[in-house]
Amino acid sequence: MPEDFKKLTGRVQSVEGGKGIEGLNYKDLCTHPDVELPEGYKPPKFEMFDGTGDLKVHLRMYYDKLVGVGKDERIRMKLFMRRLTGDALFWYISQNLKKWVDWVSMASDFMDRFRFNTENALDIFYIQNLKKKPFANMLLGGDLKPRK
Repeated sequence: MPEDFKKLTGRVQSVEGGKGIEGLNYKDLCTHPDVELPEGYKPPKFEMFDGTGDLKVHLRMYYDKLVGVGKDERIRMKLFMRRLTGDALFWYISQNLKKWVDWVSMASDFMDRFRFNTENALDIFYIQNLKKKPFANMLLGGDLKPRK
């Protein structure tokens, strides 16, 4: 019975917050753990980014919401995760936060990861200007004139 009690105690201690386990402390998991938000500051409600959509629009909207604290890049970096969901959040969480020494390095990695959204998005004018071809013409690949 004492052996079972030791195992149970060990499990409880590990669940209590990873005491003594490297990589699970606040300073290991938080971007800029030494940065505190200004007293009384309430982070705005952000529109979530799931990995799809225009990255530049997302970053502009993010900047615009950070009135009063946006000039401090450490706060910008700390709050950035609050806008992410889905694939974007999974990507962020899987990164080594220590590699981002400043906002530009983090934003560049973000842009590189999700750049395909803007590079592969069809231009609205391109889509509007597409003309339907007669079905037979598409099948035969010829210049058949549609019947009147």
